[in-house]
Amino acid sequence: MSDKLKFEPNEAPAGGWGALNATAKVLRHQRTMVKGGRSLLAMNQPDGFDCPGCAWPDPKHTSSFEFCENGAKAVAWETTEKRVTPEFFAKWTVTELDQQSDYWLEDQGRLTDPMRYDKATDKYVPVSWNDAFALIGRELRALEDPNQAEFYASGRASNEAAFLYQLFARLYGTNNLPDCSNMCHEPTSVGLPNSMGLGKGTIVLEDFEHTDAIFIIGQNPGTNSPRMMTELHNASRRGVPIVVFNPLKERALVRFANPQDPIEMATGGSTRIASEFCQIKVGGDVAALKGIMKLVIEADDAARASGQPAVLDWTFIEEHTIGFEALAEDLRLTKWDEILEVSGLPYDQLVRVAQIYMNAKSVIACYGMGVTQHVLGSDNVQQVANLLFLRGNIGRKGAGINPVRGHSNVQGARTVGVDEKPSKALLDQMGRIFDFEPPREHGHNVVHALEAMIEGTCKIFIGLGGNFVAAVPDTPRAIAAMRKLRLTVAITTKLNRGHVVHGEEALILPCLARSEIDFQESGPQSITVEDSMSFVHASGGLHVPASENLKSEIAIVCGMARATLLNTRIDWKAFEDDYDLIRDRIEAVFTNIFKDFNTRIRRPGGFRLPNSATDRIWRTPSGKAQFNVFKGVDENPQVPHAEMLRMSTVRSHDQYNTTIYSMDDRYRGVYGSRMVVFMNKEDMAARGIEPGGPIELEALNNDGIERKLRNFTALAYDIPRGSIASYYPETNALIAVSYNDQKCQTPASKSVPVLVRAMAS
Repeated sequence: MSDKLKFEPNEAPAGGWGALNATAKVLRHQRTMVKGGRSLLAMNQPDGFDCPGCAWPDPKHTSSFEFCENGAKAVAWETTEKRVTPEFFAKWTVTELDQQSDYWLEDQGRLTDPMRYDKATDKYVPVSWNDAFALIGRELRALEDPNQAEFYASGRASNEAAFLYQLFARLYGTNNLPDCSNMCHEPTSVGLPNSMGLGKGTIVLEDFEHTDAIFIIGQNPGTNSPRMMTELHNASRRGVPIVVFNPLKERALVRFANPQDPIEMATGGSTRIASEFCQIKVGGDVAALKGIMKLVIEADDAARASGQPAVLDWTFIEEHTIGFEALAEDLRLTKWDEILEVSGLPYDQLVRVAQIYMNAKSVIACYGMGVTQHVLGSDNVQQVANLLFLRGNIGRKGAGINPVRGHSNVQGARTVGVDEKPSKALLDQMGRIFDFEPPREHGHNVVHALEAMIEGTCKIFIGLGGNFVAAVPDTPRAIAAMRKLRLTVAITTKLNRGHVVHGEEALILPCLARSEIDFQESGPQSITVEDSMSFVHASGGLHVPASENLKSEIAIVCGMARATLLNTRIDWKAFEDDYDLIRDRIEAVFTNIFKDFNTRIRRPGGFRLPNSATDRIWRTPSGKAQFNVFKGVDENPQVPHAEMLRMSTVRSHDQYNTTIYSMDDRYRGVYGSRMVVFMNKEDMAARGIEPGGPIELEALNNDGIERKLRNFTALAYDIPRGSIASYYPETNALIAVSYNDQKCQTPASKSVPVLVRAMAS
């Protein structure tokens, strides 16, 4: 074990005083105790700003504290008093910065000025905004083909910025609009429309108050969406059974102490969350779901044969669905030994879980990237829908499907047009409203963009937020490809890996944070975001910007468009001056869902977009919800190697996407290092690996490229045999760019076939 690493597992509940102490610690570290504290009181409030972290919705009746530990870290990160100024860049070459950790880079503070890479000195040097925009315009106009440019969008962008960004790209002539959803919930956007005609969840927050059972599949809310823990905590205390499927027994899903519960805080008490913790093997979700559905159908067969009330909701099935008989036949033929082997669960636990499902009138099923990031991720999400369809658990109070989105506006950006595969209707309407002929050819998603960079056909990369090179798979190949680009542009608040891995020309364009006042010609502005339950609400900052040289994301997009599209008739300056005008155009393009946009957004809490599946309106070709058969039980292709293990990448508790808040992972007991692999002790013994010993990982790929990582530490952990877990993005290098869901190209980061070997100490 390295000198930096400490491994001290504990059984303490998640949340509680540990969460409050961690919040105070990060505020102190970023020197923002007063400012950050004010920000937290305004975050997720009707007249405040939206959390820059996860997309969990706000309750209708907010308390004084509508933030979680990781939301507090995100705010501390952007309200920090630390600054990355031109003087900072004068001290460091990019080569020197590239030797620093991801944590160190972002911990330096807020960017203050636009910067341009100077090859002669290997440093970033100041550049005026006008010169930066002019450089972007010249380089884009010089391309032989608009499809040689990639317009990447992060989920942190507002609806207004995202709408203008996709308009800019399409006026320029491309649908190359890869975005962060391509790497996480694209299987939801592809799989669910086939099941129910909509690629979004169907529940609202109040459904948690009326549900009879909650299923959580491949999701770690204690780290990735901690405000969800309030609903789980409340439901458990009401006696609602909560069934969890996850390879790791994450602390927050075992026991949780609510920091806003005075009794638990005063007494050191906590609340049990999972009533059944199904510790599946990596890649065992579908096997478990098929086992539960098989039991439910068997129970219905038995009930009808004996004249008892039906178990299935036959009224819903007959009136609202097609494909049930094919599903039932497949489930009856699926063998129990296959289900139990692949899921890793005992038969008696599946029986208990099926009974919970059958006893509940209303069931909510929540899922995360543990379901989506597989080779058959799009098919996986359909099995979650199948389970709910069996007993009519869509479109009823207290019931429905809930894809737990990660980034705060990743769903909203897609709603307003950031989509590499736009519909004909969208393009037709865009063309009518803005008087141009949009490109019709489908563009690049993240994987296609990365492939274009590797092949050398991509020349320019523009990133509206995010940390693309750290987030994508095949890290060494991605880095080499990015460095061959003609121009890279980063619109960002903080320094990250994407700025030290750059093209021949490179720009860093610093933007306002959500907590900062956005003052334009018409006065202070608000932007809007859509949460994971389809509510759109306003967000307005309260702090003076970190630098007078910052621009809003909208102003930066407008500046790039003016400098590039010299003959456009669009008044970009008017959009920059008054965001109401942008919302008017969003309404004009999306008339049915954004009617009276500017009026409704001024109401506290905003409004919910239409949700057809909630209303049991199925926008599928048949006009009904579709049961989809999953052949077999394997979510990922078989690999004929006796020593193969399945690796799932995970985030630490002190992490949000690629942002690393510290080198610790309090809930898993890891301190001081992220170069670790969680392993079953029997798997370790079989390979001659000592706990805390150094190991090497090798990916089993079929593309002929060797992918190895060395000098990781093996930690004996409670995880099923055949499964291991490691941190993202440290092990992204093991994931081939071609290893993805073939229906939507989402990288299969949750089930990577690897070999693990002991190294000499």
